[in-house]
Amino acid sequence: MKILYFTATGNSLYISKALGGELLSIPQMVKEEKFEFTDEKIGIVFPVYGWGVPSYIVDFLRKAKFDTDYLFAVPTYGVYSGAVANHLTDISKNTGYEFSYINPIKMVDNYLPGFDMKKEAANKGKKGTEENLITIKADVASSKKWIKAENFLQKGAFNIMHKRKKPFSKKQLKIHTYGEGIENYVYTDENCTGCGLCAKVCPVDNIIVDKENKKIALQDKCFGCFACIQNCPSRAIHIRGEVNGNRYRHHHIRVSEIIEANS
Repeated sequence: MKILYFTATGNSLYISKALGGELLSIPQMVKEEKFEFTDEKIGIVFPVYGWGVPSYIVDFLRKAKFDTDYLFAVPTYGVYSGAVANHLTDISKNTGYEFSYINPIKMVDNYLPGFDMKKEAANKGKKGTEENLITIKADVASSKKWIKAENFLQKGAFNIMHKRKKPFSKKQLKIHTYGEGIENYVYTDENCTGCGLCAKVCPVDNIIVDKENKKIALQDKCFGCFACIQNCPSRAIHIRGEVNGNRYRHHHIRVSEIIEANS
């Protein structure tokens, strides 16, 4: 079994490791231009962004070819999974493959403009992650065919949001790649040491580090994963609109693992 994953704070990597099999980082596959995968079972694990599939994962899935009898997806989300299952099936319609199983799993919400990371981490036990993970592992092991049903309100809200390119409120809109672009809303403070870890965890090589002046600059490839902000050891990187300076990384995942996955 192969598990293709993308992670920014370790949530999706934790799920991928728990599922077992051969782990393949999607950023590494993209950089190596590897898009063809063969195995008895293939899984895709990624975080939900804007109630659906992140643009970076959409691009990957449109290029990918899966030779398998059982293709499954486990999207990770914090509060609301939106219409991610429908989004995935829509993507697959024009790609020549079909999902057998899609089951989102609730975890700590790491969306900085919406949540206090310290409070979210403290409430991780209330998310039911471990119990749901046991169910998902058993489902995959038995090759269960099941796709989460989503009602017309979920699908309609997702379609309207993405059609208008307005994922949330006007305040939160500013920090997304919509409008002016996220690269205009990220900044560093005086605590920046120029260590360059932010560039190492960036999956799209979007960050230029000025070590001499202890600053960073973002290019235009950012899709809003916040890996640079969440993993900064000095908490020196900020995004306008964040709740506070608290940061999050899954307690079972080391920053070195995120660097390895995304660099």
